[in-house]
Amino acid sequence: MTRPIQVGNITVGGGAPVSIQSMTNTRTDDVAATVEQILRLEEAGCQIIRCAVPDLAAARAVGAIKERIHIPLVVDIHFDYRLALEAAAAGADAVRINPGNIGGPERVKAVAQACRGRNIPIRVGVNGGSLEKELLAKYGGPTPEALVESAFGHIRLLNRWDFDDICVSLKTSSVPGTIAAYRLMAERSDYPLHVGLTEAGTPRMGLLKSAVGIGGLLALGIGDTIRVSLSADPVEEVYAARDILRAAGLRRDGPELIACPTCGRTKIDLIGLANQVEERLKGVEKPITVAVMGCVVNGPGEAREADVGIAGGDGEGLLFRRGEIVKKVPQEALVDELFRLIEAL
Repeated sequence: MTRPIQVGNITVGGGAPVSIQSMTNTRTDDVAATVEQILRLEEAGCQIIRCAVPDLAAARAVGAIKERIHIPLVVDIHFDYRLALEAAAAGADAVRINPGNIGGPERVKAVAQACRGRNIPIRVGVNGGSLEKELLAKYGGPTPEALVESAFGHIRLLNRWDFDDICVSLKTSSVPGTIAAYRLMAERSDYPLHVGLTEAGTPRMGLLKSAVGIGGLLALGIGDTIRVSLSADPVEEVYAARDILRAAGLRRDGPELIACPTCGRTKIDLIGLANQVEERLKGVEKPITVAVMGCVVNGPGEAREADVGIAGGDGEGLLFRRGEIVKKVPQEALVDELFRLIEAL
Protein backbone atom coordinates (compact mmCIF):
# COMPACT_ATOMS: atom_id res chain seq x y z
CA MET A 1 0.00 0.00 0.00
CA THR A 2 1.22 3.50 -0.78
CA ARG A 3 1.59 6.17 1.87
CA PRO A 4 -1.22 8.76 2.04
CA ILE A 5 -0.99 12.43 1.19
CA GLN A 6 -3.67 15.05 1.62
CA VAL A 7 -4.73 17.21 -1.34
CA GLY A 8 -7.21 19.60 0.20
CA ASN A 9 -10.00 17.39 1.52
CA ILE A 10 -9.07 14.45 -0.72
CA THR A 11 -6.78 11.68 0.53
CA VAL A 12 -4.54 10.26 -2.19
CA GLY A 13 -2.93 6.90 -1.44
CA GLY A 14 -3.02 4.90 1.77
CA GLY A 15 -5.87 2.76 0.49
CA ALA A 16 -8.21 5.70 -0.17
CA PRO A 17 -10.54 5.39 -3.18
CA VAL A 18 -8.89 6.26 -6.49
CA SER A 19 -9.69 9.91 -7.19
CA ILE A 20 -10.42 11.55 -10.55
CA GLN A 21 -8.47 14.55 -11.79
CA SER A 22 -8.66 16.80 -14.82
CA MET A 23 -7.02 20.02 -15.98
CA THR A 24 -8.55 23.28 -17.12
CA ASN A 25 -7.77 24.61 -20.60
CA THR A 26 -8.86 28.20 -19.95
CA ARG A 27 -6.45 31.03 -19.20
CA THR A 28 -6.03 30.73 -15.44
CA ASP A 29 -5.94 34.50 -15.02
CA ASP A 30 -9.43 34.59 -16.57
CA VAL A 31 -11.05 33.76 -13.26
CA ALA A 32 -14.65 33.74 -14.50
CA ALA A 33 -13.96 31.35 -17.39
CA THR A 34 -11.79 29.08 -15.24
CA VAL A 35 -14.35 28.89 -12.45
CA GLU A 36 -17.15 28.20 -14.93
CA GLN A 37 -15.20 25.28 -16.38
CA ILE A 38 -14.27 23.88 -12.97
CA LEU A 39 -17.90 23.95 -11.83
CA ARG A 40 -18.86 21.94 -14.93
CA LEU A 41 -16.07 19.49 -14.13
CA GLU A 42 -17.28 19.18 -10.54
CA GLU A 43 -20.76 18.35 -11.79
CA ALA A 44 -19.29 15.64 -14.05
CA GLY A 45 -17.50 14.04 -11.10
CA CYS A 46 -14.04 15.64 -11.03
CA GLN A 47 -12.50 15.49 -7.55
CA ILE A 48 -9.19 17.33 -8.02
CA ILE A 49 -8.54 20.05 -10.60
CA ARG A 50 -5.22 21.27 -11.98
CA CYS A 51 -4.61 24.69 -13.52
CA ALA A 52 -1.62 25.85 -15.55
CA VAL A 53 0.37 28.66 -13.92
CA PRO A 54 2.63 30.04 -16.64
CA ASP A 55 2.99 33.54 -15.21
CA LEU A 56 2.47 35.74 -12.19
CA ALA A 57 -1.04 36.78 -13.20
CA ALA A 58 -2.12 33.12 -13.20
CA ALA A 59 -0.48 32.50 -9.82
CA ARG A 60 -2.25 35.48 -8.28
CA ALA A 61 -5.61 34.28 -9.64
CA VAL A 62 -5.44 31.08 -7.59
CA GLY A 63 -6.98 32.63 -4.49
CA ALA A 64 -9.96 34.08 -6.36
CA ILE A 65 -10.58 30.76 -8.11
CA LYS A 66 -10.37 28.82 -4.84
CA GLU A 67 -13.04 30.99 -3.27
CA ARG A 68 -15.61 29.92 -5.89
CA ILE A 69 -14.95 26.19 -6.34
CA HIS A 70 -15.50 23.15 -4.15
CA ILE A 71 -12.65 20.77 -5.02
CA PRO A 72 -8.90 20.94 -4.36
CA LEU A 73 -6.80 22.94 -6.81
CA VAL A 74 -3.36 21.83 -8.00
CA VAL A 75 -1.08 24.35 -9.70
CA ASP A 76 1.00 23.20 -12.66
CA ILE A 77 4.35 24.98 -12.74
CA HIS A 78 7.42 24.65 -14.91
CA PHE A 79 10.85 26.17 -14.33
CA ASP A 80 9.98 29.36 -12.37
CA TYR A 81 10.07 28.63 -8.64
CA ARG A 82 8.66 32.08 -7.83
CA LEU A 83 5.33 31.02 -9.33
CA ALA A 84 5.21 28.08 -6.93
CA LEU A 85 5.81 30.41 -4.00
CA GLU A 86 3.12 32.82 -5.15
CA ALA A 87 0.56 30.07 -5.82
CA ALA A 88 1.26 28.41 -2.47
CA ALA A 89 0.69 31.72 -0.72
CA ALA A 90 -2.53 32.17 -2.68
CA GLY A 91 -3.96 28.90 -1.35
CA ALA A 92 -3.05 26.12 -3.79
CA ASP A 93 -3.79 22.64 -2.41
CA ALA A 94 -0.88 20.96 -4.21
CA VAL A 95 1.96 21.87 -6.55
CA ARG A 96 3.09 20.01 -9.65
CA ILE A 97 6.71 20.92 -10.27
CA ASN A 98 9.96 19.11 -10.94
CA PRO A 99 12.62 20.39 -8.50
CA GLY A 100 15.40 19.58 -10.95
CA ASN A 101 14.01 22.12 -13.41
CA ILE A 102 13.75 25.17 -11.17
CA GLY A 103 17.37 26.09 -10.63
CA GLY A 104 19.82 25.76 -7.74
CA PRO A 105 19.45 24.28 -4.27
CA GLU A 106 18.23 27.49 -2.68
CA ARG A 107 15.26 27.65 -5.03
CA VAL A 108 14.32 24.05 -4.27
CA LYS A 109 14.69 24.82 -0.58
CA ALA A 110 12.37 27.82 -0.88
CA VAL A 111 9.64 25.78 -2.57
CA ALA A 112 10.02 22.87 -0.14
CA GLN A 113 9.78 25.20 2.87
CA ALA A 114 6.77 27.08 1.46
CA CYS A 115 4.90 23.84 0.81
CA ARG A 116 5.88 22.19 4.08
CA GLY A 117 4.77 25.25 6.04
CA ARG A 118 1.32 25.06 4.49
CA ASN A 119 1.00 21.24 4.34
CA ILE A 120 0.94 21.37 0.55
CA PRO A 121 2.09 18.17 -1.22
CA ILE A 122 4.23 18.25 -4.34
CA ARG A 123 3.68 16.06 -7.37
CA VAL A 124 6.88 15.11 -9.11
CA GLY A 125 5.68 14.84 -12.69
CA VAL A 126 8.10 12.94 -14.90
CA ASN A 127 7.29 13.06 -18.61
CA GLY A 128 8.86 10.92 -21.32
CA GLY A 129 9.05 13.92 -23.63
CA SER A 130 11.14 16.07 -21.29
CA LEU A 131 13.59 13.73 -19.61
CA GLU A 132 17.05 14.94 -18.66
CA LYS A 133 19.56 14.66 -21.51
CA GLU A 134 21.97 12.58 -19.47
CA LEU A 135 19.27 9.99 -18.77
CA LEU A 136 18.27 9.83 -22.44
CA ALA A 137 21.91 9.23 -23.30
CA LYS A 138 22.36 6.65 -20.54
CA TYR A 139 19.30 4.58 -21.43
CA GLY A 140 19.00 5.36 -25.12
CA GLY A 141 15.56 6.93 -24.78
CA PRO A 142 12.65 7.44 -22.37
CA THR A 143 12.70 3.89 -21.04
CA PRO A 144 10.88 2.87 -17.86
CA GLU A 145 14.22 2.77 -16.06
CA ALA A 146 15.00 6.30 -17.21
CA LEU A 147 11.64 7.61 -16.03
CA VAL A 148 12.02 6.02 -12.61
CA GLU A 149 15.59 7.25 -12.18
CA SER A 150 14.43 10.75 -13.08
CA ALA A 151 11.66 10.57 -10.48
CA PHE A 152 14.07 9.52 -7.74
CA GLY A 153 16.44 12.30 -8.72
CA HIS A 154 13.71 14.89 -8.18
CA ILE A 155 12.65 13.19 -4.95
CA ARG A 156 16.20 13.38 -3.56
CA LEU A 157 16.27 17.13 -4.19
CA LEU A 158 13.17 17.56 -2.04
CA ASN A 159 14.32 15.08 0.60
CA ARG A 160 17.50 17.14 0.99
CA TRP A 161 15.35 19.88 2.49
CA ASP A 162 13.35 17.51 4.68
CA PHE A 163 10.35 17.38 2.33
CA ASP A 164 8.71 14.03 1.62
CA ASP A 165 5.00 14.85 1.11
CA ILE A 166 5.25 13.65 -2.47
CA CYS A 167 3.13 12.11 -5.22
CA VAL A 168 4.73 10.78 -8.41
CA SER A 169 3.66 10.47 -12.05
CA LEU A 170 5.64 8.84 -14.87
CA LYS A 171 3.81 9.59 -18.09
CA THR A 172 4.57 8.75 -21.70
CA SER A 173 2.34 8.41 -24.75
CA SER A 174 3.23 4.69 -24.97
CA VAL A 175 0.89 2.28 -23.21
CA PRO A 176 3.50 -0.49 -22.67
CA GLY A 177 6.15 2.03 -21.60
CA THR A 178 3.84 3.76 -19.14
CA ILE A 179 2.67 0.50 -17.59
CA ALA A 180 6.25 -0.73 -17.21
CA ALA A 181 7.39 2.55 -15.62
CA TYR A 182 4.61 2.60 -13.02
CA ARG A 183 5.15 -1.07 -12.19
CA LEU A 184 8.83 -0.41 -11.63
CA MET A 185 8.13 2.64 -9.46
CA ALA A 186 5.57 0.69 -7.43
CA GLU A 187 8.19 -1.99 -6.77
CA ARG A 188 10.78 0.51 -5.59
CA SER A 189 8.79 2.96 -3.48
CA ASP A 190 5.56 3.56 -1.58
CA TYR A 191 4.90 7.08 -2.85
CA PRO A 192 1.30 7.53 -4.05
CA LEU A 193 1.04 7.40 -7.83
CA HIS A 194 -0.82 9.75 -10.16
CA VAL A 195 -1.54 7.53 -13.16
CA GLY A 196 -2.16 8.55 -16.75
CA LEU A 197 -0.79 8.71 -20.26
CA THR A 198 0.39 11.97 -21.73
CA GLU A 199 -0.70 13.15 -25.17
CA ALA A 200 -3.08 10.19 -25.41
CA GLY A 201 -4.89 11.78 -28.34
CA THR A 202 -8.41 12.49 -29.55
CA PRO A 203 -11.40 10.91 -27.76
CA ARG A 204 -11.47 7.70 -29.79
CA MET A 205 -7.83 6.62 -29.56
CA GLY A 206 -7.07 8.57 -26.41
CA LEU A 207 -9.83 6.83 -24.51
CA LEU A 208 -8.73 3.44 -25.84
CA LYS A 209 -5.10 3.98 -24.83
CA SER A 210 -6.10 5.35 -21.43
CA ALA A 211 -8.48 2.46 -20.78
CA VAL A 212 -5.74 -0.07 -21.54
CA GLY A 213 -2.96 1.81 -19.76
CA ILE A 214 -4.76 3.22 -16.73
CA GLY A 215 -7.18 0.32 -16.47
CA GLY A 216 -4.37 -2.21 -16.75
CA LEU A 217 -2.46 -0.57 -13.90
CA LEU A 218 -5.57 -0.29 -11.73
CA ALA A 219 -6.23 -4.00 -12.30
CA LEU A 220 -2.76 -4.64 -10.89
CA GLY A 221 -3.55 -2.52 -7.84
CA ILE A 222 -1.35 0.35 -9.02
CA GLY A 223 -2.65 3.92 -8.99
CA ASP A 224 -4.06 6.29 -6.40
CA THR A 225 -5.39 9.13 -8.53
CA ILE A 226 -5.94 9.27 -12.30
CA ARG A 227 -6.20 11.75 -15.12
CA VAL A 228 -7.37 10.79 -18.61
CA SER A 229 -5.68 13.17 -21.05
CA LEU A 230 -7.82 13.81 -24.13
CA SER A 231 -7.74 16.39 -26.91
CA ALA A 232 -11.31 17.29 -26.03
CA ASP A 233 -13.47 19.17 -23.54
CA PRO A 234 -12.04 18.31 -20.08
CA VAL A 235 -15.50 17.15 -19.05
CA GLU A 236 -15.01 14.20 -21.43
CA GLU A 237 -11.87 13.30 -19.48
CA VAL A 238 -13.88 13.04 -16.28
CA TYR A 239 -16.58 10.88 -17.87
CA ALA A 240 -13.87 8.63 -19.31
CA ALA A 241 -12.13 8.33 -15.93
CA ARG A 242 -15.39 7.38 -14.24
CA ASP A 243 -16.02 4.74 -16.87
CA ILE A 244 -12.51 3.31 -16.46
CA LEU A 245 -12.94 3.08 -12.69
CA ARG A 246 -16.28 1.33 -13.13
CA ALA A 247 -14.84 -1.09 -15.67
CA ALA A 248 -11.99 -1.85 -13.26
CA GLY A 249 -14.51 -2.59 -10.51
CA LEU A 250 -13.34 0.30 -8.35
CA ARG A 251 -16.43 2.47 -8.40
CA ARG A 252 -20.19 1.97 -8.19
CA ASP A 253 -21.51 5.53 -8.13
CA GLY A 254 -24.07 5.13 -10.89
CA PRO A 255 -25.56 2.64 -13.33
CA GLU A 256 -23.55 0.26 -15.50
CA LEU A 257 -24.94 -0.76 -18.89
CA ILE A 258 -24.20 -4.14 -20.40
CA ALA A 259 -25.42 -5.03 -23.90
CA CYS A 260 -24.87 -7.96 -26.24
CA PRO A 261 -23.13 -7.39 -29.60
CA THR A 262 -26.10 -8.67 -31.68
CA CYS A 263 -26.07 -11.68 -33.99
CA GLY A 264 -28.18 -13.32 -36.67
CA ARG A 265 -30.88 -14.17 -34.10
CA THR A 266 -31.53 -10.52 -33.32
CA LYS A 267 -34.91 -9.30 -34.56
CA ILE A 268 -34.98 -5.83 -33.00
CA ASP A 269 -32.95 -2.66 -33.35
CA LEU A 270 -30.71 -3.64 -30.45
CA ILE A 271 -28.11 -0.97 -31.18
CA GLY A 272 -30.75 1.73 -31.20
CA LEU A 273 -32.27 0.38 -27.98
CA ALA A 274 -28.89 0.23 -26.25
CA ASN A 275 -28.11 3.82 -27.23
CA GLN A 276 -31.52 4.97 -26.05
CA VAL A 277 -31.10 3.24 -22.69
CA GLU A 278 -27.57 4.59 -22.28
CA GLU A 279 -28.77 8.15 -22.87
CA ARG A 280 -31.62 7.86 -20.37
CA LEU A 281 -29.34 6.29 -17.76
CA LYS A 282 -27.42 9.58 -17.59
CA GLY A 283 -30.22 10.79 -15.34
CA VAL A 284 -30.03 7.78 -13.01
CA GLU A 285 -27.77 7.76 -9.96
CA LYS A 286 -28.56 4.30 -8.57
CA PRO A 287 -25.57 1.91 -8.52
CA ILE A 288 -27.28 -0.76 -10.63
CA THR A 289 -26.44 -2.94 -13.62
CA VAL A 290 -28.82 -2.66 -16.57
CA ALA A 291 -28.79 -5.17 -19.45
CA VAL A 292 -29.98 -4.75 -23.03
CA MET A 293 -29.99 -8.13 -24.74
CA GLY A 294 -30.98 -9.03 -28.29
CA CYS A 295 -32.39 -12.51 -27.84
CA VAL A 296 -35.22 -13.74 -25.61
CA VAL A 297 -33.86 -17.29 -25.81
CA ASN A 298 -30.78 -16.70 -23.65
CA GLY A 299 -30.79 -12.99 -22.88
CA PRO A 300 -32.14 -13.20 -19.30
CA GLY A 301 -29.83 -16.12 -18.57
CA GLU A 302 -26.68 -14.47 -19.88
CA ALA A 303 -27.50 -11.27 -18.00
CA ARG A 304 -28.75 -12.94 -14.81
CA GLU A 305 -26.33 -10.86 -12.74
CA ALA A 306 -27.93 -7.63 -13.95
CA ASP A 307 -30.36 -5.91 -11.62
CA VAL A 308 -32.80 -5.26 -14.48
CA GLY A 309 -32.86 -5.70 -18.21
CA ILE A 310 -34.71 -6.16 -21.45
CA ALA A 311 -34.36 -8.83 -24.11
CA GLY A 312 -35.73 -8.37 -27.61
CA GLY A 313 -37.87 -10.73 -29.62
CA ASP A 314 -40.03 -10.47 -32.75
CA GLY A 315 -42.22 -7.43 -32.20
CA GLU A 316 -42.04 -7.82 -28.45
CA GLY A 317 -39.52 -8.42 -25.72
CA LEU A 318 -39.00 -9.51 -22.16
CA LEU A 319 -38.55 -7.39 -19.09
CA PHE A 320 -36.49 -9.19 -16.45
CA ARG A 321 -35.03 -8.62 -13.02
CA ARG A 322 -31.97 -10.54 -11.76
CA GLY A 323 -32.53 -13.26 -14.34
CA GLU A 324 -36.22 -13.71 -13.60
CA ILE A 325 -38.74 -12.74 -16.29
CA VAL A 326 -41.14 -10.05 -15.12
CA LYS A 327 -43.38 -9.85 -18.18
CA LYS A 328 -43.62 -9.63 -21.96
CA VAL A 329 -43.71 -6.12 -23.35
CA PRO A 330 -44.46 -4.75 -26.86
CA GLN A 331 -41.23 -3.67 -28.55
CA GLU A 332 -42.16 0.00 -28.64
CA ALA A 333 -42.75 0.01 -24.86
CA LEU A 334 -39.60 -1.85 -23.82
CA VAL A 335 -37.51 1.14 -22.78
CA ASP A 336 -40.33 2.93 -20.93
CA GLU A 337 -41.18 -0.25 -19.02
CA LEU A 338 -37.53 -0.78 -18.19
CA PHE A 339 -37.25 2.67 -16.62
CA ARG A 340 -40.46 2.19 -14.67
CA LEU A 341 -38.85 -0.89 -13.18
CA ILE A 342 -35.66 1.03 -12.46
CA GLU A 343 -37.65 3.73 -10.64
CA ALA A 344 -39.24 1.05 -8.49
CA LEU A 345 -35.92 -0.43 -7.36
